[in-house]
Amino acid sequence: MSLTLRVLAPDQSVFDGSADEVILPSTTGQLGILPGHVSLLTALDFGVLRVREGNDWKAIALQGGFAEVESDEVTVLVNAAELGSSINADAANRELEAATSAAAQFEGQAPSTDKLKAQQDLARARARVQATKV
Repeated sequence: MSLTLRVLAPDQSVFDGSADEVILPSTTGQLGILPGHVSLLTALDFGVLRVREGNDWKAIALQGGFAEVESDEVTVLVNAAELGSSINADAANRELEAATSAAAQFEGQAPSTDKLKAQQDLARARARVQATKV
């Protein structure tokens, strides 16, 4: 028994296949989905979706969205997503360093549009780096 997983971004279908286990980056923490899981709708944060097929794990960097679990079908609708295997690890690490520096400039400051953008860029960069490490 397995799950059917679909990861859809506005511009592409990132993943469409079967999985034995799915771990989602929900806004309240990591959420594991196995076959037979109860129906569920959850918001997703920036983070890494992990997919297990047999003994192999795949990672997908997500940029927020929603996931629905219904009758062993997991549908993930996200703002953007990238397969971990297609991310250049060196470039992702450089982006993380730059995003960390940019976010640090706003530490202790009142909320602003620039501060929010820097925090989102940092979350995106972290997710991309994590997705390269499966």
